[in-house]
Amino acid sequence: MTSRKFTNAAIAPDRRLRRRSGFTLVELLVVIAIIGLLIAITLPAVQAAREVGRRASCLNNLRQLGVAMIHYDESRGHLPTGADSKQYPAFPNHPHNFYRWSTFAHLAPYFEQSNAVNLLDLNLPLYGPVGFKVMARNEPGVAQVIGMLLCPSDRGIPVADGFGPTNYAVCTGSGAGGGTPFETDGLFHINSRTRYRDILDGASNTIAMSESLLGDGPVNTTKRELIDPQTAYVFSFSLPPLTAAACDGASKWNVTDLRGFSWANGEYRCTLYNHHLPPNSQRIDCLSALQGADVTTRYAAFGWRSARSRHRRGVNALWADGSARFVSDDVTLAVWQAWSTRHGSEAAPNE
Repeated sequence: MTSRKFTNAAIAPDRRLRRRSGFTLVELLVVIAIIGLLIAITLPAVQAAREVGRRASCLNNLRQLGVAMIHYDESRGHLPTGADSKQYPAFPNHPHNFYRWSTFAHLAPYFEQSNAVNLLDLNLPLYGPVGFKVMARNEPGVAQVIGMLLCPSDRGIPVADGFGPTNYAVCTGSGAGGGTPFETDGLFHINSRTRYRDILDGASNTIAMSESLLGDGPVNTTKRELIDPQTAYVFSFSLPPLTAAACDGASKWNVTDLRGFSWANGEYRCTLYNHHLPPNSQRIDCLSALQGADVTTRYAAFGWRSARSRHRRGVNALWADGSARFVSDDVTLAVWQAWSTRHGSEAAPNE
């Protein structure tokens, strides 16, 4: 009897110790909840830190493009054109606007893109007479994906077969004239040759470039429910210049190609934008084109295309003096438009 009591007494504490050495279900759930809470607290901070880095990298891309732009001016005596438009001697009736080489195509030698430069022949039209397609000589060049022309906050992938995309575009001005690409009030337009002495508002008060999101969604669609206004554009078949009524009444989106599909293409879908709309506008971008005009202007694209980015509440922008900084979506439209013109004489403080 004594022996049994002794044995039970010796075993009982050991059992209690074994029970205390494990986790109960409640304790396990508490630990999981704490870990989840820590992840929920730290993950946004990590993502925010990464986005700060991406935004800084994007800003640096613009600064490098600004350096290239200034070197181009020092070499040529003027800034590069917004888009080429001229007669193709081999086919005089070929639309002049199909030369269409962009600012970046002309800048490529100045930001050390030797691969693209060696593969491009800017003496040929971007789109040739046969099927209005990229001419075979230039197909490898325009397909080049150039990292400096892509913002790391966006998708960073081609959005059209055979073309290297771009997140950056040059500023044509305020969007006056119904979004015309000709003789605009900004630094860049079709066949522009702007000199620094032409920037009467001052190079530090005039925006040269900003960002634009790569396109997304279906091409040539009439299904509005499939469209995100930030990554698409509506196409008006009413002859330009653009009007608010024509854009509001348009019902076809992403005609032919997505926005930003080609860094070599000097038109509003790709490398031109203006300040008709504020940064990251909730209003969808609107484009149109001259269809029945003469050969010198046929197929020239008109557009009201906003600066857009994946950055939180703003976009990066490059000024004509080579400086670059972040601009908040809260910038007033009057100031935003004043920054877009080269000789508007506006009193536009740096917000």
